[in-house]
Amino acid sequence: MKKRMLAAPLAVAASLSLVLAGCASTEDSSSGLQIDVPDIPMIEELGAFEDELNIVAWSGFVEPAWADTFTAETGCVVNRKVAASSDEMVQLMRTGEYDLVSASGDASLRLIVDGNVQPLNTALIPNFGDDIVPGMKGQLYDTLNGKVYGIPIGRGANILQYNSEVVSETPTSWSVVWESDTPYAGQIAAYDSPIYIAEAAVYLMATQPELGIKNPYALDQKQLDAAIELLKQQNKNVSEYWNPATNISSFTGGNSVVGTSWEILRKATGDEKFKSVLPEEGSTGWSDAWMLSSESAHPNCAYAWMDYTSTPEVNGQIATNFGMAPANAAFCESSAEAQAHCEYYNATNEEYFEKVWFWTTPIEQCLDGRTDVKCTSYQDWTAAWATVKG
Repeated sequence: MKKRMLAAPLAVAASLSLVLAGCASTEDSSSGLQIDVPDIPMIEELGAFEDELNIVAWSGFVEPAWADTFTAETGCVVNRKVAASSDEMVQLMRTGEYDLVSASGDASLRLIVDGNVQPLNTALIPNFGDDIVPGMKGQLYDTLNGKVYGIPIGRGANILQYNSEVVSETPTSWSVVWESDTPYAGQIAAYDSPIYIAEAAVYLMATQPELGIKNPYALDQKQLDAAIELLKQQNKNVSEYWNPATNISSFTGGNSVVGTSWEILRKATGDEKFKSVLPEEGSTGWSDAWMLSSESAHPNCAYAWMDYTSTPEVNGQIATNFGMAPANAAFCESSAEAQAHCEYYNATNEEYFEKVWFWTTPIEQCLDGRTDVKCTSYQDWTAAWATVKG
């Protein structure tokens, strides 16, 4: 396991001034797309630590167990604001009052395209190295035009969860939640967010190839209309549209017997009758990353935090606390408990995650490379989602 590399590099860097440069990092997005984004300069060298750091994060990402140690080593007092949704994170980051955000893919591209976050100099983050799992580097949701905007934290798939006492045969397809003749009508759990439209698009990719969907986040108007039609059909069979706070009770209370979920939520039910599977059509998923505000008042503390939380020890604590696959694969070799955690969440199983379309903000420029049509944006998805639930 790598030793933590915070004190030495940053102690040296603290003697340097804060310099801005327009150079890009070497990592490229896997898509090869060139997307119009504001030309925000990247920090070239670090300076002295400031006295505080303001972070918008998911619950469980910033806890005293590791934040207090960071403060003791750097003098950067960590102020945490817990956000309940990606939309709230975007709104908070746009105020300019926060330095860092633990953004999921349905927020990150919005923040990049609108100039709310700045590109990162990964040379100043030593722990963003070889131990970061390959599948969390260079992805379209946080790496654009050769510039890195996000330092990976963890990832997870949106899986099909089911009550094995009711759904007696292991389902292999999402058809049990999407088809109108499902035997589980009125007992289906669905995620309550516009990004859930991508789940419908994944199913349509497999079942209606004539629609030409190549990327569930790159939908032209016709394709979006087809996804909304499928969602409205499903609406008649949905027992509950859930958020992380309501998913568990929906299943344990018997309101839902099958539907989309997360592995951490299935585990939290505490009941072995609840099983999960990644269906044959594939699925969507989420990948979280630290992103630095373009208006950050405490960039040196922010860089220190991104490096500190990328160590195997701290990244593993965050992943264990939240319930997800860690970004730093070295954590998986640190103990028997860590290995078990990584196996449960498929941490280093790239074959598993190759079937997952990670949340990516839809924008008018088609993310599948098409140039002959205009794709629908997240604003279009938000408006369309409002028509699904009635």
